[in-house]
This record gives sequence, C-alpha cells and structure tokens, in this order.
Amino acid sequence: MKKIALLSSLFLGAIAFAQGIKFEDSNFATLVAKAKKENKLIFIDAYASWCGPCKLMVKNIFPLKSVGDYYNSHFINAKIDMEKGEGIALAKKYSVSAFPTYLFINGDGEVVHRTLGYVEENDFIQFAKDAEDPNKKLTSLKQKFESGESDPEFLKNLAGLTLYSDPDFTAKVLDRYFGMKKQFNQEDIQMLLTATKNTESPLYKVFEGRKAEITKVMPAVQYDKFDKNIRLNTVIKKSYNTESKTWNENYFFAETQEFLSKEEATKVLHKVKSSRALKEKDFATYEKLTLENYKDYSTASSEELNSAAWNFFENVNNKTSLETALAWAQESVNKNQNHANTDTLANLYNKIGDKKNAKIWAEKSIELAKSTGQDYTDTEKLLKTL
Repeated sequence: MKKIALLSSLFLGAIAFAQGIKFEDSNFATLVAKAKKENKLIFIDAYASWCGPCKLMVKNIFPLKSVGDYYNSHFINAKIDMEKGEGIALAKKYSVSAFPTYLFINGDGEVVHRTLGYVEENDFIQFAKDAEDPNKKLTSLKQKFESGESDPEFLKNLAGLTLYSDPDFTAKVLDRYFGMKKQFNQEDIQMLLTATKNTESPLYKVFEGRKAEITKVMPAVQYDKFDKNIRLNTVIKKSYNTESKTWNENYFFAETQEFLSKEEATKVLHKVKSSRALKEKDFATYEKLTLENYKDYSTASSEELNSAAWNFFENVNNKTSLETALAWAQESVNKNQNHANTDTLANLYNKIGDKKNAKIWAEKSIELAKSTGQDYTDTEKLLKTL
C-alpha cells in the first residue's frame, strides 16, 4: 500500500508539473523554422545559471496551470542559458544583459516584444498577451514613439521595456519625457539615474541641468558620487578598443585625474581590466589581475568578496589561487554571513578536495536559506555528492 501511495503521489506530482510551461529542447534555428511554419511566436526564457530570480520563476511561476495553458497554446517555448553554447551569441544578438529576460521572437528571428525580471502570475500572462497585441508589441510602440507620441505614461512604459536592451533608444524616450516634466518626483529621479549611462547621453544634460531639483530628493554628496561614476564609466568605455582588445592607459589616467587620485585610478583600472578579461574568457589574465587587486581585501565589502570568490570557483583551477579565494569567501562570511557566501565556501572547499568542510558549509548554507525563504536547490545537489 505504501508503494501504491508513493506511486500515486509521484503521478499526481508529474501531472501538476506537466500543467506548466512545456519547454522545447531544440536549437534556435529549429525553433525559428517551427515558428515560421506554425505562424507562432517563440517565447524564450533567457536565463543565467547563477540568477536567483530565474530560479524562482522556474520554481513558482512556470509550473502554474494558468501560465502553462496560455503559453503552451500560444507560443513555442524555450529556455536558453545565455552564458553557454549558442546562448552566448543570442545574448549578443538580442542585447540580453540582465536576467531573466523574456524574448518574444517571430518566424523571421525578430524580437517583437520583451520584458525582464521576476514576474507574478497575472502580470506574466499579461506580458504574453501584450506580445500578441499589435498595439502593444515593442516594434509597434517604437514606431508610435517615432511618430511623435508624447503621452508621459506611454513614454515611461516604453523606457522600461527598452532600458536594458537598447539604452540609446531609452535615452531618446526619456529625454522627451523629462522635457515635459516641470517637477521631478522620486520615481523620475530613479529612472534618470538608472538610464544615464555616460556623459554623451542626452540624459546627462538633464542630470546636470536639473541638479537643484534632484538634490531636493537625494543628498548632494550622493549626487556628486553618482556624477563621478557616470564620468568614470564614460572614460572606461573610451579607454578600451574592442577590436584590438587593448587599453589606452595614458588616456585613462589623463581623463580621470580631474576626479580621481592616481592611486584610486590605478585600482579602478586594474579592476576593469580584470572584469574585461573575465568577460572575454581570458582566465589567465583574469586570475593574475584579481589576485593583485585583492592583495589587501580588508576594506572590500562582503558582497564584493563573495563575488570575487565565486568567480574564482567557476573559472580558476589553480589550487593555490583557489585557497586564496577561500580566504576571501571566509572574510565575506565574517562580515555578513548569508546563504550566498556560505554556499560559495562550500563549493570552494569541494573544489580543492576538502569534503569535510564542504559538507559543513553546505549544511550551514541550506539552514540559512531555509530561515530566509531562499532557494537552496543547487546547494542541496552539492550536499548529496559529499
């Protein structure tokens, strides 16, 4: 009877799971061909393996019957890791830089709608309906903007849809929006700060020209700090040649001397070089630069140290370097113990072959995750191997 009850439970569980979105296991070319043939849109969950909100969508939203009913009947559904295999090229092609991003693509391989982030059930279904509505598709909304639409709510919503995929277009949209605003509220300022990427953006003129209004909402010291970051990001971008993959250090130091000391500028340059090396998968350079950057890590935040340690876990195999990363992770835990950094410690211990400590920290990580309501699926998988 116990076996029958167990089988019944598993069967019911399988039915419940089947009620959610059914994702196809096909390459992108096959998906596009099928979309063309069936005259359907492709829905792509563009995710990254480390992304917390991505995992929560898989756990909480994708399995829902209402979600599955709509998506399965209207779209060809696929999940693609944007950091592996053909996902890398697709992320570049469709400007996916934040996770999770949801792409709605037609049979010609064109994005007709997109959105991102953790989304609750009703909103997630509404996004799908918007993707099929000619008046709400992103392509239609852009055309409407180019025709001169100036309704503030329309402009704000359009900017939200394009913020991460097309920042230059977003800047144009918000420039029109802010041009009509006589007074800024807190939401306006948050939008402006998020969308202003460099000093050449039209939004930077808004940022400078309306400083008096902005500093009524945020402290002047915070405004100045943000201004410094915008200027620094502009210099960084101009200092790197993406074709030759070389840095113009003379230009970088000349331009940053107005707002950074030589010591500060040197530290910044080392960090951005390290990040660029990781992005381009030049792991040897990344390892060398990061070890230099964190010779003294006493002032680094818990989050920063955990990020550095995790990146070493994923991309470095030298045992001595991994042991250094262990010290970063331990300091991260000392400063602010949480599920993320204890999980990092567990994985690092496991990678260097210390199963005993890996088990201790994996159990601690799961305990912390349970107490804070976080997903611990990956940590549990690790624990089962120890």
